[in-house]
Amino acid sequence: MGKDISMSSDVAIVGAGITKFGKRHDVTYRELLAEAAAEAIATVDEIRPSDIEGLYVSASMPELTVDQAHVGNLAAQELGITPKIVSRIEMACSSGSTAVRNAWAAIKSGLIDTAIIVGLEKMTHNPQMANKGLCIVPDVEYESINGITAYSGFALAARKHMQEYGTTREQLSLVAVKNHSNAAKNEKAQFHSMGEITLEKAMNARMVSDPLNLFDCSPITDGGAAVILTRGDIAKEFTDQPIWIRGSGQSIEPSLGISNIRSITEWHALKKAAKQAYEMANVKPSDIDVAETHDCFTIAEIIEYEDLGFTKKGTGGKFIEDGESRLDGSLPVNTSGGLKAKGHPIGATGLAQIAEITSQLRGQAGKRQVDDAKIGLTHNLAGFATHHVVHILSNEAR
Repeated sequence: MGKDISMSSDVAIVGAGITKFGKRHDVTYRELLAEAAAEAIATVDEIRPSDIEGLYVSASMPELTVDQAHVGNLAAQELGITPKIVSRIEMACSSGSTAVRNAWAAIKSGLIDTAIIVGLEKMTHNPQMANKGLCIVPDVEYESINGITAYSGFALAARKHMQEYGTTREQLSLVAVKNHSNAAKNEKAQFHSMGEITLEKAMNARMVSDPLNLFDCSPITDGGAAVILTRGDIAKEFTDQPIWIRGSGQSIEPSLGISNIRSITEWHALKKAAKQAYEMANVKPSDIDVAETHDCFTIAEIIEYEDLGFTKKGTGGKFIEDGESRLDGSLPVNTSGGLKAKGHPIGATGLAQIAEITSQLRGQAGKRQVDDAKIGLTHNLAGFATHHVVHILSNEAR
């Protein structure tokens, strides 16, 4: 039996940053990669190339969108480092958080001391290939050829949730209104300049896949993010404000697409991943002060309220309607603007969530700062909600 890594030394986040999200035609892929790494390095007091023993690159579709493979070596070249571990991670939309978990495990095991994880995607200059990349995430042989895409799959989940629990069209739109309001306070968000949107605008947008309209769906995005992790006992060598990874959970359904998932409105793999993370961190859902969850579609955020334990099953719609997940609510969710309004550059998304919670726990989130935030959660999913990764972060050591 392998070593119980949950009992070994803690791992700390000592640096985290994101680039501007949106249409980044001003940079090449490698320049975006370097920019993301530089954003994280700038938040560290001092770090030498020789300190970085692990390099993890989260990238979902560079072969399709920028005609570049072997991006792990590309990152090593751009950063000028020769780490002990170099790994490229591809788990579709959850690539970033999976890469963080892999680096966390390597440090916990004692294999390395310090790692940088860089995630990025350039999608907007080649939307046809970006859309192809998204469409081959579901089961191509059995589902995609019959019209099942992320849009139609999550639309089925929304319709079923409405039938089972009485979730309304207005409640879906309230998620979009909240997240655009948060993005208006985040200068790096894709839709920052759009500002806040009204409920009427969100409800009356062009239909994409009934009942989901344009404002229920996250966009394609260019952007990067990076995180630097190290052993807890040396974290103060890099920063006076380490953020501790107190818990980490991961779970996957034995399903590639929608046809084999146990339920489209209750995500058992998410509940399992969350349970792992909560138990490792020794916290409860009620202990979470701020969260970044995977709102690829507005219905996803509503289901995540429930399956992360923030509210009872079937009451996610009421949770947003009552304002509980707003900045001034009992549990602010997606303070960055979320995937919906901050943007969703696939490989960078999970890392951007970590960067946002790091900023919140350090008290550096500016206009979207949550008062007295001590414990944060990130949740990143892939496929038709068949793979989930949850992290619990704290600004206090155990």
